Amino acid sequence: MSEFLAELIGTMILIILGGGVVGGVVLKNSKAEGAGWIVVTVGWGLAVAMAVYAVGSVSGAHINPAVTLGFASVGEFPWDKVPLYVTAQMIGAIIGAAVVYLAYIAHWRKTDDPAAKLAVFSTAPAERSVFANFLTEAIGTFVLLLGLMFIGANQFTEGLNPLIVGLLIVAIGVSLGGPTGYAINPARDLGPRIAHAILPIHGKGSSDWEYSWIPVVGPLFGGVYGAVFYQAAFLGEFTVLFWVMTVLVLAVVAAAVNEDFKKNENVVSADKEAV
Repeated sequence: MSEFLAELIGTMILIILGGGVVGGVVLKNSKAEGAGWIVVTVGWGLAVAMAVYAVGSVSGAHINPAVTLGFASVGEFPWDKVPLYVTAQMIGAIIGAAVVYLAYIAHWRKTDDPAAKLAVFSTAPAERSVFANFLTEAIGTFVLLLGLMFIGANQFTEGLNPLIVGLLIVAIGVSLGGPTGYAINPARDLGPRIAHAILPIHGKGSSDWEYSWIPVVGPLFGGVYGAVFYQAAFLGEFTVLFWVMTVLVLAVVAAAVNEDFKKNENVVSADKEAV
């Protein structure tokens, strides 16, 4: 099997199992309907673990452009393979989303809420706030890359690593997934969003392209910073990229805080006018 095919199949498995658990929880008349956020996070964690088991020995099972770019940014992966991996991941994600659509084909007409249908494919923020949403996705992916580096630095019983990676995904989802649904993977969000746009889903509504750039750019940003931060903090390698990224991180944090401050001011002003 080629690395291209491995990344395609691995990402397809990720989306089939990950998107599938969301479908089970949010679509009407599913036996898992209403099972809740814990089930979703465990489902995504197991999805990642199974994908890594499937293709880890062939391609390293990046199954995530943010992981590929993060590893490349610190010299852990060759730059000339980045387009190959990202292309495979995107195609695999689209195919996986189409499989989820087929698996739940009897439930789309039963579900009235277009947002619930989109949730099977892609993420959406609980509170729509550009810089805050971006920062949340960046933080989640920062933790993901740090965690992958930590796991790689430890010795586990042979065959256990994929499960540890899966637990990392569960931990991120439980702790940081609430604000945006934790895409932490551009292919995981953009590929299925494209599938949502082109598949004949009954009453599907908008694919929310206005928001779509955040779960792409945020994870790429956070993934690169997680990789260079690990290199600096744990290996003592303070590169130019680390300092540039640190300045950008501080700028995003300042923008998010300022955005929230202005929204709070608007709420206070509205309350005063109401009185």
